[in-house]
Amino acid sequence: MNGISKTLDEMTIFERASLLDTVADALEASAGEADDEGDTRFVANSMSVANTIRGLTGDLGARDMKAAELLLEQGIMLVYQFANRKPAGLLN
Repeated sequence: MNGISKTLDEMTIFERASLLDTVADALEASAGEADDEGDTRFVANSMSVANTIRGLTGDLGARDMKAAELLLEQGIMLVYQFANRKPAGLLN
């Protein structure tokens, strides 16, 4: 990943769609792992955010940029929290 980071406004349509798809894919993968662990609440939350992001992918207009930014932030934080949480036996 070389170069300077871009905002959503500065990205091309293809770059935006790729970023949205990447975050949605990561949420779905985390949801799959959480499902294997029996964490139904995390599965529901992750899939909800992933589906909402996917809904924006095909039709992201200028007025939707702030919503897309917030959804991306939430999605990335969900994936981060899942990846860094302690296993159930280590919570003590």
